Amino acid sequence: MQIQDLPYSDPGVPDARSGPRFLWWLGRNQLGGQLKSLAWGLLHFVSVSALPFCVGLAVQAVIERSGSRLALTGGLMLLCAAGIAVGDTFLHRTAVTNWITAAARVQQLLARKAAHLGSALTRRVAAGEVVAVSTGDVEKIGWFVEAVSRFTAAALTVVVVCVGLLVYQPALGVVVALGLPVVALAVLPLLPRATRRADEQREKAGRATELASDTVAGLRVLRGIGGEELFLDRYRRASQEVRHAAVRSARMWSLISAVQVLLPGLLLIAVVWHGTHLARQGRITVGELVTVYSAVMVLNYPLRHFEEIAMAYSFSRPSATRAARVLSLERSTATEGTLEERVPGGDLHDPSTGLLAPAGLLTAVVCGDPDAAGRLAERLGGHPAEPGRSVLLGGVALDDLPLDSARTAVLVQDKDPVLLSGTLRELLDVPASGAVRAADALAAAQCEDVLDALVQGSLDAADPMDARITERGRSLSGGQRQRLALARSLITDPEVLVLDEPTSAVDSHTEARIADGLRRLRSGRTTVVFTSSPLLLDRADRVALVHEGEVVAVGVHRELVDGEPRYRAVVTRETDDELAAAEEGALVGARQELEEIEESA
Repeated sequence: MQIQDLPYSDPGVPDARSGPRFLWWLGRNQLGGQLKSLAWGLLHFVSVSALPFCVGLAVQAVIERSGSRLALTGGLMLLCAAGIAVGDTFLHRTAVTNWITAAARVQQLLARKAAHLGSALTRRVAAGEVVAVSTGDVEKIGWFVEAVSRFTAAALTVVVVCVGLLVYQPALGVVVALGLPVVALAVLPLLPRATRRADEQREKAGRATELASDTVAGLRVLRGIGGEELFLDRYRRASQEVRHAAVRSARMWSLISAVQVLLPGLLLIAVVWHGTHLARQGRITVGELVTVYSAVMVLNYPLRHFEEIAMAYSFSRPSATRAARVLSLERSTATEGTLEERVPGGDLHDPSTGLLAPAGLLTAVVCGDPDAAGRLAERLGGHPAEPGRSVLLGGVALDDLPLDSARTAVLVQDKDPVLLSGTLRELLDVPASGAVRAADALAAAQCEDVLDALVQGSLDAADPMDARITERGRSLSGGQRQRLALARSLITDPEVLVLDEPTSAVDSHTEARIADGLRRLRSGRTTVVFTSSPLLLDRADRVALVHEGEVVAVGVHRELVDGEPRYRAVVTRETDDELAAAEEGALVGARQELEEIEESA
């Protein structure tokens, strides 16, 4: 897989049982790239390690005044230099390719999982953790996957050099062969503590990222209530915790680095001391001493990769664990794809609350708890709170449908819909039936002033459809964003459209026109609107009151206002005292009527 071939046509099915298993799965799926990197790494490291032997041969040739051997040694050194240059160039190329392709695979897997779960993702995993996994964690995972092949090449090179030294000069080769394993494995006792500190740093950084993303998302609201300083103080404290954890982690890694410098230095001293003693006894030549000394010096280079692979694994393991946790999430049932690929029709029924939205009608739902209304709206979109309680559409459980069919059948517009940056034409370019034109949807959502504002705010767009919308529509008012989102939902023309407070940020005159446009454009289609606005409720074919998780009253708006005190309390915003007084007045009036009847009798 090359970088120019990205993205993957199919990133595969990951092994998300644990972080290490996920890393192993990534490595296996890049076996070709790993083998290329291993081959170029061996060429590079072996060429580097062969230089000391060339230097030793050259020194011995000078001592023995052999011009032919010196020329031969020079040729070997040129060959080693060419191997170093070519190997290093292509090693870097393949290593970067492995890093980027591994990161791209993880990002595609995360994007696919987010699209599969929809709004259920952020209900089960914090938004900040999703951001951390898809940004910083992806890079750390790619780092480890890329470093494995370089570490393998370095380890094989160390083995080759040890064997070569044993054959070339056994007396000194034994010292090197015994000392190198100690040098390479001496840091192992320090790794568990370093890993724990790295995990702690990652955890605190994830919490800080989550706090920062939540603060930025709600910055406008925080400024409105004067709470930005409170959240800023929280982020300062979280940031300081991350800094302290990073310092503690850095101390361990600096200790590991110090050990990696100290022990090779001690090994080098031992080789020089023992080699000098042997040379004075005439048991080895000066060239052999220089060769072994240079080989030990050069081995510091591949040995550094032992420290790198330890760091890469320590930092990538918690990142891979977080990624695996996200990738292991599934929808509540596992029956997707068992039914025929079709979009069902019929009544929408929620067994948990008893809510029924008849096919082809505009049903309004009144719920005194906004959070409960939001959860019910998500459940109507096919995300049950618990298995076995799925919403039924035409008698078919939405969770039993293939994902594409379920999303084609039911569309849920959240209370706070997101507008992506781009032109208005791109915003409205969504999967749709084709039965609703963009102009009709914009007119029904009363977007005339929004179109004018977009044209006025654009430098070169004469057509409102070509005007650009800033990130999350921040240049528009809340009501304008809400109406554009409503127009986008109307264009899709789903079998069932669920709207959660679609007009909460618009004035009453605009709301009345939107209610008329919504009823006209969705005529003959099933529409469910969560609202407490009398203007919308009065135009609904059917109104359901949900109280404490159950439908307690069904009717039309005017009947419910007159006959259902709980409904009237939500719609007219009556206080508890006013409601109690109204009920008491109704009881008094009934008692008086009863007394009059008894007197007349």
